[in-house]
Amino acid sequence: MVLALFLKNKKWAKRCLISCVVISVFFTNSFFSDEAVRLWEYPITLDNEMAASYDVGIVLGGGMVTIEAQSNRMTFRNNVDRMLQAVELYKKGKIKKFLFSSGSGSLIYRDMLESALLKKYLINIGIPDSVMLVDSLSDNTYQNAIYSAEILKRKCPNGKYLLITSSVHMRRAIGCFKKAGIEVTPYSTNKQAGKRIIDFKHYLIPDIEALGVWDKLIHEIVGYLMYAIKGYL
Repeated sequence: MVLALFLKNKKWAKRCLISCVVISVFFTNSFFSDEAVRLWEYPITLDNEMAASYDVGIVLGGGMVTIEAQSNRMTFRNNVDRMLQAVELYKKGKIKKFLFSSGSGSLIYRDMLESALLKKYLINIGIPDSVMLVDSLSDNTYQNAIYSAEILKRKCPNGKYLLITSSVHMRRAIGCFKKAGIEVTPYSTNKQAGKRIIDFKHYLIPDIEALGVWDKLIHEIVGYLMYAIKGYL
């Protein structure tokens, strides 16, 4: 758009303007974003594909919770579905213990440890402290796997582990845990692409939320490639 405004060559200015419109239409189209994320998301594990129970449900962090400074109140944000699914699995007897793996994930707020906050919240709603393991050191998926492996080998060796994270993040997470020597059963949450729908609005009307879907998808694909190059997978 900037080039279209300032280029003196009208031919190239027009090309830039057309390109801007095409790119904007494409990346704000819900149909295209859904189809793209559908190709990448890890499938949902059905109940009949799971074991009767797992020794530990490994819940990876991802900006779920923070402390609101003015009220000093715990506030839930993105990706909270994975925690809610884990609590339900525990209540149903599908997992015996939780392992929350997430440090601060921030270069600024180093004392804002997500896994510790999640543990505190679950204790407040009646989940016993004895069934919760915590990794507060990790800042990324590679470290999630490394530090979780250390805890599991020490606290629950040779157990059955259920890996709980978003479906768009699951491929990278599985790769990291395999590299760390931990075999897991995937349990995808936060699924983005649902059943294909036939709807005029879905196909033709621009939707700003589609940009958020593309942001997560591109982040994961680039992250997966970088991890593969670094040998983390």
